[in-house]
Amino acid sequence: MLSIVIPTLNEKDYLPLLLESIKKQNFRGEYELIVSDAGSEDNTIEIAENFRCKIAQGGWPGKGKNEGAKLANGDLILFVDADVVLPEDFIEKNLKEFWLKKIDVASFCLQSANKIHNFLFEILFNFPSKITENFLPQVMNIILVKKDLHQKIGGFDEEIKLGEELDYVRKGAKIGKFGVLKSVKIFASPRRFQQDGWFKTWSKYFLCQFYMLFFGPVKSDIFKYRFNHYKNKKT
Repeated sequence: MLSIVIPTLNEKDYLPLLLESIKKQNFRGEYELIVSDAGSEDNTIEIAENFRCKIAQGGWPGKGKNEGAKLANGDLILFVDADVVLPEDFIEKNLKEFWLKKIDVASFCLQSANKIHNFLFEILFNFPSKITENFLPQVMNIILVKKDLHQKIGGFDEEIKLGEELDYVRKGAKIGKFGVLKSVKIFASPRRFQQDGWFKTWSKYFLCQFYMLFFGPVKSDIFKYRFNHYKNKKT
């Protein structure tokens, strides 16, 4: 079984798009949906219940993913941000690649319906991810992992303020095999880049990477990251 864990906080505009895209998957295997909510004040929970999702009490992103994983019955867990959309053959083709390459934890490439955003995703994330795949894992928005590996590394470090996904896959790569799945890209929302600016956002993540390499996980508020402060712009 595949367990799909979705951390949320006030995602009434984006969550239905993701859940509909999962519902339309050309995937014949068994899966379950788990929404880990951090106290939404809109109707996010109602939407999740309408799609028959399990509901976990979440929190900051790392805690949300961990709480969702506790409800997971599958031997594979797909951690997905609420503001992405999965193409119809996304799960089927990427799972096939995952098993063929004998991977234990994986990230994915990003795309956008907007040509400019798609180009920026390609040069700022997809290309670097492929180059550093074997020595410095990169990840954004979505992670596929074997449940036993998730348990071995103790889940996500809930004290991390920014870059908990990077810390997670790099820990996983030390005891399992990491890979970038290239079969089908996800449609990722550029809302964080539109809200804060592409240069400012990528500079923040670049500095986060630098900080992690030399000082370890970011457990202070040095980068002033805030969970879900982005405007709801669908692109």
